[in-house]
Amino acid sequence: MTKAKVAAKGKTGRTAPVDDRTTSDDIAVATVRTVDMETAETRIEHDLLGYDEVPAKALWGIHTKRAVTNFPITGVPVGHFPEFVRALALVKQAAARANKRLGYLDPAKADAIDRACTLVATDRAYAEAFVVDAIQGGAGTSTNMNTNEVIANVALGLMGHAPGAYGKLHPNDDVNMAQSTNDAYPTALRLAVIIATQPLTRALDDLAYAFKGKAVEFADVLKMGRTQLQDAVPMTLGQEFDGFHATIKEDVGRLTETSALFREVNLGATAIGTGINADPRYAALAVEELSRVSGQPMVLAGNLIEATSDLGAFVLFSGVLKRVAVKLSKICNDLRLLSSGPRTGFGEIRLPTVQAGSSIMPGKVNPVIPEVVNQVAYMVIGQDLTVTLCAEGGQLQLNAFEPTIGYCVLSSIRMLTAAIETLTKRCVEGIEADRERCRALVQGSIGLVTALAPTLGYEASSRIAQRALKENRSVADLVLEERLLTEVQLNQLLELEAMTHPTRRQKKSTT
Repeated sequence: MTKAKVAAKGKTGRTAPVDDRTTSDDIAVATVRTVDMETAETRIEHDLLGYDEVPAKALWGIHTKRAVTNFPITGVPVGHFPEFVRALALVKQAAARANKRLGYLDPAKADAIDRACTLVATDRAYAEAFVVDAIQGGAGTSTNMNTNEVIANVALGLMGHAPGAYGKLHPNDDVNMAQSTNDAYPTALRLAVIIATQPLTRALDDLAYAFKGKAVEFADVLKMGRTQLQDAVPMTLGQEFDGFHATIKEDVGRLTETSALFREVNLGATAIGTGINADPRYAALAVEELSRVSGQPMVLAGNLIEATSDLGAFVLFSGVLKRVAVKLSKICNDLRLLSSGPRTGFGEIRLPTVQAGSSIMPGKVNPVIPEVVNQVAYMVIGQDLTVTLCAEGGQLQLNAFEPTIGYCVLSSIRMLTAAIETLTKRCVEGIEADRERCRALVQGSIGLVTALAPTLGYEASSRIAQRALKENRSVADLVLEERLLTEVQLNQLLELEAMTHPTRRQKKSTT
């Protein structure tokens, strides 16, 4: 191909003619020589569909451009998830090292790719070059192509060449050597989930710690426990917050357990799990290198065909994210109820005032932090259903819907982490108890009659409760009026602090 033919492409966006003798190296070299990469606005690249222009200094290439055009879906690019970008770079780095060890990848190219991967994995500025939409057709091919092009062009820069000089180092032949989207993409996604889960578990630990601190602070605050929004029996506010601590702490363990499932990967499976185009030794070496560069103990799946098509780990993990979301939402419902009022609701606790609550009602303050956590929880719950449907929708040797699974899982992790951190810092740490209000509600509750049931019996206690409610009188007054107990006996049985832990009273003698 002549320089004139390449240059004729210009800025029209039309395909330049190519004769049968044209090679990819010819095109790359001709393009580099024809277009001044320091001054030109665009460079010319080609793929199986023909030629097109890309920005001259862009780290991505024509495959990425096609994908950006084809998938204007969410407006959320892959680069929005830095953990995924890092994981993609680490997978390419592991592959390059394995191919170098096996003697298939030229050492100079391998070293340039290795260095490029380190840059992309450690410098978040490179995430801006991952421009394809997170949700895409093709089972992640667009993301893999975007990654190959970015790594290749960064490596070319390290070698002293301009972007697009693929005759020197090729995105597919070199960066993608012995790989398919179908093993590189899912391996990176699994590693990304492991990386992203770590700040989530830390956030949950911090929230649990904050609840435990309030449990200690409120250990002596007596209040009324409720079931079905009706008065039940006394407890302490500390016990209530300790329950929050325990349920959150429990899920730290569940997340750690289920995220470990992603340590099993299919790197080396290539297209469908048979390992075509890869040396028989490659898979084990690539996973070994991935463990080394990521610092995570990754293992090769026992059956690569199964591992390439099955997404059960994502279903299970997403279910745990949903469980976390449900628990958080329930806790936030409780916080909103307990702080309702301030004069006409429960009013047992005061949430921190973080902003004005109304544009029309002066002085109104809303529980905005629990409310936003509720909404995040609803998003996570919905995305769990999407993950389930995508996992079920796979066919034969591959699931084409893994990009949406990745988008949902990584989005849920990100939103939950941010919501939990906000809940901890902007709400839980600043919660105060209204001690007087809590005690007053206990003393005025007919729920105290439960403490009398072992002594008076269920029938007599029920009668007292009905009279107290109907006549708007206290349980104690009615018991004394009916001479069911002496005042000393009654005070012993209705000792509030004693009601917050296991006790068993002797039934009153009828003789």
